[in-house]
Amino acid sequence: MKEIDLRGLSCPIPVIRTKKALSESDDNVRVRVDAFAAKENIIRLVNKLSYKYDVSSEGDDWVINIYKK
Repeated sequence: MKEIDLRGLSCPIPVIRTKKALSESDDNVRVRVDAFAAKENIIRLVNKLSYKYDVSSEGDDWVINIYKK
């Protein structure tokens, strides 16, 4: 699983980098963010692309596992 750490970045950068990671990888992608808006916007992107996902919180961060397969 490819992992990207997008903590500390303001939107729309987390969404852009998530979309890029998904397009460059044939594998699942794990995204770590620390902003509620970034989490919500990435979930919207994932839903638009029709991928499955799950979200968990780890301290002040959210981890979004995106399943391409």
